[in-house]
Amino acid sequence: MVSTSSTSGQDENTGTQNARERWQERYAASRKREADFTTLSGMEVEPAYGTDDGEWPGEFPFTRGLYPAGNRGRTWTIRQFAGFGNAHQTNERYKMILGRGGGGLSVAFDMPTLMGRDSDDPKALGEVGHCGVAIDSAADMEILFDGIPLGETTTSMTISGPAVPIFCMYLVAAERQGVDTGVLNGTLQTDIFKEYIAQKEWLFGPEPHLRLIGDLMEYCAENIPDYKPLSVSGYHIREAGSTAAQELAFTLADGFGYVELGLSRGLDVDVFGPGLSFFFDSHLDFFEEIAKFRAARRIWARWMRDVYGAQTEKAQWLRFHTQTAGVSLTAQQPYNNVVRTGVEALAAVLGGTNSLHTNALDETLALPSEQAAEIALRTQQVIMEETGVVNVADPLGGSWYVEALTDKIEAEANAIFDRILAMGGSTLTAADHAGLARATAAGENPITKGLLRGIEDGWFMSEIAEAAFQYQTALEKGDKKVVGVNVHLDSVTTDLEILRVSHEVEVEQVRVLKDRRSARDQAVIDEALGRMVDVSRGEGNMIPAMLDAVRAEASLGEICDALRAEWGEYREPARF
Repeated sequence: MVSTSSTSGQDENTGTQNARERWQERYAASRKREADFTTLSGMEVEPAYGTDDGEWPGEFPFTRGLYPAGNRGRTWTIRQFAGFGNAHQTNERYKMILGRGGGGLSVAFDMPTLMGRDSDDPKALGEVGHCGVAIDSAADMEILFDGIPLGETTTSMTISGPAVPIFCMYLVAAERQGVDTGVLNGTLQTDIFKEYIAQKEWLFGPEPHLRLIGDLMEYCAENIPDYKPLSVSGYHIREAGSTAAQELAFTLADGFGYVELGLSRGLDVDVFGPGLSFFFDSHLDFFEEIAKFRAARRIWARWMRDVYGAQTEKAQWLRFHTQTAGVSLTAQQPYNNVVRTGVEALAAVLGGTNSLHTNALDETLALPSEQAAEIALRTQQVIMEETGVVNVADPLGGSWYVEALTDKIEAEANAIFDRILAMGGSTLTAADHAGLARATAAGENPITKGLLRGIEDGWFMSEIAEAAFQYQTALEKGDKKVVGVNVHLDSVTTDLEILRVSHEVEVEQVRVLKDRRSARDQAVIDEALGRMVDVSRGEGNMIPAMLDAVRAEASLGEICDALRAEWGEYREPARF
């Protein structure tokens, strides 16, 4: 008899059990929630449906989901993205989210923080606290999570360029709460590839950033095993205008690049692999999005096993967070955005997302008001508590349309992988897993080479720009329709009351930062920053030295400026 607890993951089914029986055994051994899983009419339904010889939830390559019990085991985490003004104001919003049923936190940072600048930097003028929360030092991070036990709350931080010093501030905030940092659980974005491809929030050239990411992967694997130091992000790629297949392929290729980085550092893929997570957009084409999520799990599992040698299921799993599509929201008739967000959220759930953020109806105009943020939160709770979609794992599995669309998106993604490999000088194709495995084992890093060449040549940007142009042309011709924009224009909707961040937030943040600086021992700061730079010149891990600087209250700008002076700043070549 085949052991259903095997962690090797096989495409081929051997032994005397059929697929249904293997799933039944694994389902029986799974954790289930105490809940009513009948329909609204009280009808009993099975936890999953399929054929005796088909793929079932929790079975490699995980097209139908990671877990045999699906949402009967545990529902997705409601993780609302929030941040505005100063740390005190955002802390109040976090407590509101958690108090009303949110399951985790996701930090939105303001533009100066995203670019590694302090609030008193001349380049920060007029931007402090406007698109997220201002964080200048560990003291701000301490305030941000005041009264929120970091040892018990999973926290995601959406930041890439200065992600590592922000991570160090998060660790120091946990230390000051008396929390053992080894038990922390959460996610740091840290995805620098997508910054060069789409979002443009980098500090240095690719190589220094990859050095920091490698150090972070090593540090977390050794010291904080449950923490995920990388959230490979397709969201910003899609928001920049890509197609669903481009979002999928570019994102997974970035992920493969980080796997190659870990392997090149001598790390065990079964140790660091579970620390990689993903972040996808959920757009308005309902079935296309569901198919995209299903294809993502399948592609990732096969590459992790067959190309990179992952032996455990956890290392083969693609775990992902989803955010509904900000780019789909409209300023016209903004209440329609509640419907758009609900459809997108349902697609993410049916596609098997592990956590979810739902956008607020006013986010095309401003940061969410408290009322809009509550509606966004309640949207998820209605789906979770009232619709019955949590009762059955992958309820659309076996649909002719969904399965065909999943295959089609996978094929399109593989064609893009072929192009990326060719850009790096490889003659291999995405279908040649054995050849890719040999190239990786030889240290050739074929995907990374293609990514770096594509970034250097502007290929990714041009592909996204062309896709965005094609959609915009179709929209303006009326072939694609958006309610309230180019069809059904009449409305009784009045203007919304939106959240406005006062200029006083910036004035006060700058004042507080000045007071902190005057209270420090500058010699201690200079010495800590000097040690950090010294480590950067060798092969040692930079995280401990950076932590020492953060503990001394070195600011984000001071840390990043010290590294800018050492590594230089990246300037994107002009292209026309």
